[in-house]
Amino acid sequence: MRTEKKLGPIFNHMIKDWDKHINKLTDFWETNLLFTAKYKGNPIKVHQEVDIAFNGSINEIHFGIWLNLWTQTLNQLYSGQNVELAKRRARKMATHLHIKMFESRATEKISCPFLKEKDNTIF
Repeated sequence: MRTEKKLGPIFNHMIKDWDKHINKLTDFWETNLLFTAKYKGNPIKVHQEVDIAFNGSINEIHFGIWLNLWTQTLNQLYSGQNVELAKRRARKMATHLHIKMFESRATEKISCPFLKEKDNTIF
């Protein structure tokens, strides 16, 4: 992650204590895969803060790269049903985090040009 061309600069800028980060990630995945109540935090808020730090430039390419690295790592180290579960959960989580980051960028109301705002009718 630290040396990946697109993700490395982001992770290295945001993470100052890698040991602490790895421990937090371990707690996060244990909570999400093994249902142990270890993780304390707000991943949506953290990812929104990362996006803010990078001027709203985090996009689906970043999440795709992360998912590919996650899948490759799991495939190299593990096998079985839990690996497939971890891949599915990561895909869902990445999608959810990306959507929440995108939603938090909206600073002003954007309306549909085909919707009359007063009565919510189309055209």
